[in-house]
Amino acid sequence: MQERNLFEYAIIRVMPKVEREEFLNIGVILYCAKQRFLGTKYVIDEHRLKILCADLEMDILAQNLESLSRICKGGNDAAPIGLLDQPSRFRWLTAARSTIIQTSKVHPGLCTDAQATLEQLFDEMVSL
Repeated sequence: MQERNLFEYAIIRVMPKVEREEFLNIGVILYCAKQRFLGTKYVIDEHRLKILCADLEMDILAQNLESLSRICKGGNDAAPIGLLDQPSRFRWLTAARSTIIQTSKVHPGLCTDAQATLEQLFDEMVSL
């Protein structure tokens, strides 16, 4: 039996009007210390997003989401945040914000394969 490791995840949301608290789940960020894994998966469904917010600039949204991916990977490409260790980058990515792109509260779980768990959570929480 494979060892199950603690992981933490948050849902990435687009919330175009923060004061209305309406949002659309568009991705997942997952961190598993034991497996040294920090990853994200997201989708930009322009049709659904335009229903929620007709004037949302998709290219700017895409650039910001790509920066989340770079921060997960770490390194100079995402400096200065990308130079932090994985736990610090995860905490930075999931910190509370009052912006269009937000994350849910952080939730824990157990997994044997962090990448497969990321895919499963994405399917359950984001995909239709």
